[in-house]
Order: sequence, then C-alpha cells, then structure tokens
Amino acid sequence: MDGMKTWYQSKTVWGALIAVAASIAQMAGVDLAPDVQNDIADLAIALGGALGGALSIYGRISASTAIGRR
Repeated sequence: MDGMKTWYQSKTVWGALIAVAASIAQMAGVDLAPDVQNDIADLAIALGGALGGALSIYGRISASTAIGRR
C-alpha cells in the first residue's frame, strides 16, 4: 500500500460494519438490498471524512500551543 488513511476512510471497514448491521437488521425483520448497503457505505465514508475534518479544525482552534518548526 502506498498511502495511509484513517479507519473511517476505508470502504472495507464501512462495508464490514454495514454488513454486520444489515445482518442484525435482517434478524429483526428488516431487509437491506446490497445496493442499499453500498449507498450507506458511501454515505458513511463521506460523513466520516466531514466529521474528521471538522474535528481537526476544532482541535486546532482549541489547542493551547502553537504550531511551529524546530
């Protein structure tokens, strides 16, 4: 692998989480088609990226020390 990404940017992780959730939902009587699961995974990745970006901005604004070079 050339690049690194966070867990919430991984389609594999989101796909696995959604597959588990879909299995649990199916046991409860709710059926999610595979294309709906893919749409949910894409949405989760977009939301995860947005949340990660927002958290980074908040962290920088609320930080008590400055960024600098050594």
